[in-house]
Amino acid sequence: MSKPDNVSDSPGLLPYASNVGAPAIKIENIQSWKETRVQNVNKQFEDKFISLKEEYEKLVDEYKWNELVYMSNFNFEPVIGKTYHLYYSKNDTIFLSLIEPSEWEKEHIGSFKYNHDNKWEKV
Repeated sequence: MSKPDNVSDSPGLLPYASNVGAPAIKIENIQSWKETRVQNVNKQFEDKFISLKEEYEKLVDEYKWNELVYMSNFNFEPVIGKTYHLYYSKNDTIFLSLIEPSEWEKEHIGSFKYNHDNKWEKV
């Protein structure tokens, strides 16, 4: 028996209605759904970028302070956990000292704690 041209062997797999009595298939407008999701994802990316940027800036700042302290003049081996103070000397060099800023009239740059990981933490 021959079947007409408008009859399918598997009508459930067709992307359109296969007979006159079938309901119309309408593609919904999902543009607003897409836009909302894109905005949400972009916000997540932006937040992550801002977080990474802040972390990077903090790392650069730590690096610069550590470099300044390590390049300064000091004639002692720092003790882990102690706080030291960085000063300008008369000849515009920088030196590290145990002397508190309140104890003398040197130009104080900053105070730093020497950590177990050999980093100078600005306090």
